[in-house]
Amino acid sequence: MSRMGEAFARAAAEGRIARIPYLTAGDPSAASTVELAAALARAGADILELGVPFSDPLADGVINQRSAGRALRAGMNLAGVLQVATSIRGAGELPLMLFTYFNPILRMGVHEFAARAQDAGVDGVLVTDLPVEESGAYREALTPRGIEPVFLVAPTTRDERMRAIGEASGSFIYYVLRRGVTGERESLPEGTAQKVRGIRQLTGKRVAVGFGVSRREQVREIEAFADGVVTGSALMRVVEETSPGRSPREALEQRFRELMGLTAIP
Repeated sequence: MSRMGEAFARAAAEGRIARIPYLTAGDPSAASTVELAAALARAGADILELGVPFSDPLADGVINQRSAGRALRAGMNLAGVLQVATSIRGAGELPLMLFTYFNPILRMGVHEFAARAQDAGVDGVLVTDLPVEESGAYREALTPRGIEPVFLVAPTTRDERMRAIGEASGSFIYYVLRRGVTGERESLPEGTAQKVRGIRQLTGKRVAVGFGVSRREQVREIEAFADGVVTGSALMRVVEETSPGRSPREALEQRFRELMGLTAIP
């Protein structure tokens, strides 16, 4: 079983959902991302979603867009993200899932990317703008190297396409809560629980829920019907609001614990 599969299985055995925080690699620096990843692991993260900054982040809301902009200005790119992943992997076994767009992978070369991602200890890759129908060569490069392709299911995804996504996915499917982009929201859309249960029944895969999860009350609701929860903008806001020259580590760890309903930092 893969590291991500083991993370979901361990969470289920403990009677809870998998906790999946997001960090933009390189915001505010490569070294700080490694430090923040270690803090999130200590705080109870099961899988880390590591964002590859991109100049045209169509799936990202304003907070993550600004985060990507800061990382790009600091010189971060896909090769640098893989170096960050290598450092995080060297510090522990926290499963790593890259969140990216296809352009950086295409520019590096799909097979080159797959080889370097394997060397870096990457466990999964979510390419937000690569349709499952066009992903054959990409999946053929990743899966022999033990890297799971992760695909998105939207509220508007039809059953036939959902089945194809289930067949192409690894340990889980990522359910996008709403049409649009990432970002903090006040509540879950109506019918989310029924939609997630339907995806699980149709595909036979675990389902993690993300895009807009920014409140403890939302996480508590999701715990009743999903297998995992992803939160990003609420965490990157902490990074953004930290004073220059100071580390957001403690505040980020505290915020993640609050969202997940975990014990506060002593």
